[in-house]
Amino acid sequence: MKILKGKPCLKWTHIKISSKQLLRLIQSILGLIVEKYQNKYRIKSHRMPNWDYSGNGVYFLTIVTQNRVCNLGNIENNKIVLSEFGKIVENELLKSFKIRDELFLDEYIIMPNHIHAIVVLFVETHGRASLRTPEQKFFRKPKSISSFFAGFKSAINSKIDAHIDFQELDIPKYNKNNHFFQSNYYDHIVRNNNEYNRIKNYIIENPQNWGDDKFNSGNANE
Repeated sequence: MKILKGKPCLKWTHIKISSKQLLRLIQSILGLIVEKYQNKYRIKSHRMPNWDYSGNGVYFLTIVTQNRVCNLGNIENNKIVLSEFGKIVENELLKSFKIRDELFLDEYIIMPNHIHAIVVLFVETHGRASLRTPEQKFFRKPKSISSFFAGFKSAINSKIDAHIDFQELDIPKYNKNNHFFQSNYYDHIVRNNNEYNRIKNYIIENPQNWGDDKFNSGNANE
């Protein structure tokens, strides 16, 4: 299965929106973010104060394999060539967005030991982005980035375990004590069009920059 550059997973579904509609949705959400937070928070942190990460937004997400093991594929001629594990991961990634009406996958790339993706979360909230007050305790909402990752990582453990059994591979299996992916993930709210375009280009160019990638254990500059 080839990785499609510049193509959202909407092409894989029959119930979601077109690429142009997704781009318009992204532009609308970014416009609301700029309007709501302009000149309010000039901070270096990638997390917005009081932002509800189960609320509508455009997110740059990164998830890394356990111990940064490069078992998703190899970079050859500046392109990713997926391993069998990598193909399983890509299939489950696309399937995850097919079954979740509130999530849309924009640009993404599967690298040897991590995944980068721009994801749109859109839940009907009367046109307003959700905020959580500081005193509210965290809990995982069913339609949120955290619930998506929980389901995705659980599915990956199960699918790869089934592959290990089927192929009779002499390697440890994955479970709650030995996850395929790290328990944490990186999330960043995309705040404006310039940032969106910069991140999109970064994802597209990631394979050709693998030698300098911070997740590349062979990078002497890490």
